Amino acid sequence: MAAVTLRSCRRGLSQILSNGGLAAMSSTHLEGDRKHKSTVQYASRPDLPKLAYRKVKGKSPGVVFLPGYASNMNGLKAEALEEFCRSLGHSCLRFDYTGHGASEGVLAEGTIGTWKKDVLYVLDELAEGPQVLVGSSIGGWLMLLAAIARPEKVAALVGISTAADHIVTLFNSLPLETRKEFEEKGEWTLPSKHSEEGFYRLSMDFLREAENHCVLQSPIPITCPVRLIHGLKDEDVPWHISMQVAERILSPDVDVILRRHGQHRMSEKDDIKLMVYTIDDLIDKLTTMV
Repeated sequence: MAAVTLRSCRRGLSQILSNGGLAAMSSTHLEGDRKHKSTVQYASRPDLPKLAYRKVKGKSPGVVFLPGYASNMNGLKAEALEEFCRSLGHSCLRFDYTGHGASEGVLAEGTIGTWKKDVLYVLDELAEGPQVLVGSSIGGWLMLLAAIARPEKVAALVGISTAADHIVTLFNSLPLETRKEFEEKGEWTLPSKHSEEGFYRLSMDFLREAENHCVLQSPIPITCPVRLIHGLKDEDVPWHISMQVAERILSPDVDVILRRHGQHRMSEKDDIKLMVYTIDDLIDKLTTMV
């Protein structure tokens, strides 16, 4: 089992600045430099919805960003990540899952399996060489599934507020009578401050399908370096889920990084800096190993 290390990110700023990684990244850059932002492209797939994506070509390992549920590739974390990769000369790819953002499809018809297939398509057809997967919330769950399915294409993982199994676990923790009520209605209304309606509607079919992709009941066969960043103030996905993931991953190189005041989205400037520093550490480690 993986050894779990609680640590702060201590990469020296002078080293990062000297290689150009953050030299030009003011707070404006961390919010995404729209003047140099990549253009939206569309990937056509036989009998499947088109996927919208943005890609910056560069060195390996590349970085692929996996957003959260009902989110998209244009958030602060994704844009800051692209700008950082561009500054280092590494490739970066971000995309919208089926039913999200600019991609085709209907969100309510999507499943964990649907979005796993999206990630695998991106790794197989759009990305080149080994990739560092950066997954936010449900994107953290999907990065684990992708690393299990495509170990040869995943160089490292960075989870942000990783929500592995969370929807299934949360539903199963409800009182039996409450679960029966939702099952009779055919859908679960999950309160969320991130939704304009104040809640998400999840069908029972969605939940049943999600059970097929749960990873926390047994050892997780992932052997690459893994970094899990989570906020102690996360009211949506408890930080102990990242601890559970770390305990079950087989890799000997796993760090859990807890931010005392971090919330679920981890989109504050210091949160994004931590994400960037962590990825820079990993890229440095991976390229040194080569």
